[in-house]
Amino acid sequence: MTVRIGLMGPIGCGKSTVAGWLGERQGVVVVDADQVAREVVEPGEPALEAIIGRFGGEIRRPDGSLDRAALGQIVFADPAALGDLEAIVHPAVRPLILATIEGAEAAGADAVVIEAIKLVEGGLAAMCDEVWLVTCQPAVQHERLIERGSSEADAAARVMAQADLTERATTAATRVIDTSGPPAETRSLAERAFDEALRPV
Repeated sequence: MTVRIGLMGPIGCGKSTVAGWLGERQGVVVVDADQVAREVVEPGEPALEAIIGRFGGEIRRPDGSLDRAALGQIVFADPAALGDLEAIVHPAVRPLILATIEGAEAAGADAVVIEAIKLVEGGLAAMCDEVWLVTCQPAVQHERLIERGSSEADAAARVMAQADLTERATTAATRVIDTSGPPAETRSLAERAFDEALRPV
């Protein structure tokens, strides 16, 4: 039986890092919801046209692709705009994620790891056997965003936009993985949790 593990948490807290570690384990398939979300807004996709219709042509690059940076500046400063964006993207992403999960299970995968910042809001948490909340201290989160190339103002806006995510997600989480410490320590915590998740009850 394939175990479904959902990974959620604020930006910059290490979801992708934890997913990467788990993905190195044999028999594990990782589904990156953000990557799927990128695919559904490629030129020619209905979701892209819906986003342009909502936010305007200035977020379309000359080559026809979505200017994600420009869109990010809009939605991370406006909760209502972020909600509108999610209402367009989530319904397009969900069927592709479900298809990948079904394919992995049909192939006999030991586990499917679904990495999604809005695992609960997207309706995916209810489908998982375990839901992991990947979190870290706000100062660490801010520092990581700066290291990725965000400006001080942009990093602060992104942290603030997701400030209540951890609180809301805690009720749905079966495990909490705090990544504030050294990477080796965090990896040990994640792998121990994974072994427990796969251990028969």
